[in-house]
Amino acid sequence: MSIGISFEHVAKVFGPKLGTVWPLLDTGLSKAEILARTNHVVAMNDVTLDIAAGEIFAVMGASGSGKSTLIRLINLLIRPSRGTISVGGQDLTALDDAALRAFRRATFGMVFQGFGLLPHKSVRDNVAFPLRIQGIDAGERRKRADQWIERVGLRDFAAALPRELSGGMQQRVGLARALVGDPPVLLMDEPLAALDPITRRDMQDEILRLQAELKKTVVLITHDPAEALRLADHLAVMRDGTVVQVGRRDDVVSRPADDGVAAFVRGFAQGKGG
Repeated sequence: MSIGISFEHVAKVFGPKLGTVWPLLDTGLSKAEILARTNHVVAMNDVTLDIAAGEIFAVMGASGSGKSTLIRLINLLIRPSRGTISVGGQDLTALDDAALRAFRRATFGMVFQGFGLLPHKSVRDNVAFPLRIQGIDAGERRKRADQWIERVGLRDFAAALPRELSGGMQQRVGLARALVGDPPVLLMDEPLAALDPITRRDMQDEILRLQAELKKTVVLITHDPAEALRLADHLAVMRDGTVVQVGRRDDVVSRPADDGVAAFVRGFAQGKGG
């Protein structure tokens, strides 16, 4: 099963007096101007976006563009200042804390840039950890963890500790952990940024192989245009907290919305992205 994600006029502003910010945003002041006038940080402004069920959707942009804010808004690790976020038709902003926690457990898997593994636990226990949180019994946890450890090519390392693994192997553990509970949505925040180029390419292949089988809704955050354009069905380019272009990967390369997007994807368009 896969489900879609929708943003409707979503904004996220950090600061105590949001009422001072909205009139300035609505008149078109920039993020920098609002910071100078109000000392509030506009992390995202008026984002409306639809992510289709079962696709890999990449969000790319330079540092500070808002892409990491966007992925944290999807599962409401941070709450929007205004606007609504719906996942599978459920408006997450309408849920109370208990309902939101239950929805997160059932819906989202997440892969982190820094692997996020528990250093004192084995590969098997790391992969099984989401199932433990869900209250699944030990025998079933072990069975499902071992199935996923084998699927990501680490069958001989189930008892190993994270420090005994290479970076690529650790990220395979992270991928297995994110998928062990069969969530319909996979959130990946710069998941391959810490890897060397060869290992990174291998992990891209692994993501594509698993996606061909599983058809999850995958949101991939990356600053690397080559990675976004290799993996994604659709992508969004962000700048200063706004989405400046959304489209199929080939359309973004061949018809960039402005000179900034053109510069961002130029390396791939010239054949450097692989």
